[in-house]
Amino acid sequence: MVFKRRNPRTYVQIVSEIFYPRGGWRRAVRYVGHRLQRLPDPSHKISRGIAAGVFTSFTPFFGLHFLIAAMIAYVLRGNILASLLATFAGNPLTFPLIAAVSMELGSLMLGYRGVPLPLVLEAFGDAAVSLWQNFLAIFSSAKADWHGFDVFWHRVFLPYLVGGLLPGLAAGIAAYVLANPVIAAYQKARVARLKKRFAKRRERVISRKAGAPAE
Repeated sequence: MVFKRRNPRTYVQIVSEIFYPRGGWRRAVRYVGHRLQRLPDPSHKISRGIAAGVFTSFTPFFGLHFLIAAMIAYVLRGNILASLLATFAGNPLTFPLIAAVSMELGSLMLGYRGVPLPLVLEAFGDAAVSLWQNFLAIFSSAKADWHGFDVFWHRVFLPYLVGGLLPGLAAGIAAYVLANPVIAAYQKARVARLKKRFAKRRERVISRKAGAPAE
């Protein structure tokens, strides 16, 4: 195939690049910022998309962040691609902090005892396995067992969801307030550069025509 890698990545490389992208996190952040600035939409629409993506990163719907961010951006009339790129705010470096704050706040609001962060991460893995096993039980003689998932829902997922709303909303608003003037200034400067470049080309064309011999 034309787009197939000459040297396919191993599974170890794929997993390692999730936690540490090739070229480092600084390059990855710069790439996302560059892509956001060059989106063909007004700054306020791009900023709304960024806010939607950042907010979504504080929700426990792992695996559905793209879909949720796009839906929120659509409702807010923001840039959908910007919302997808902004979900990068939730990454292996920030997720422990997001999960810790969301779980602590959610447990406090619901009156639950806090769950240590390592157990939270383990609980999400166990819940995914439980869902898969119960799904397979539909097509076999195995009996579905929802007790473990019920405990996960009340002790982990619900506190995470409730506790992530306020920090996510605050982070989304902050992202909008910070991104809007920066993107607007970048777009204005980019338009000015393009106009200047166009004017120079126009002057060269005019000078060439003026210097051409008359027929």
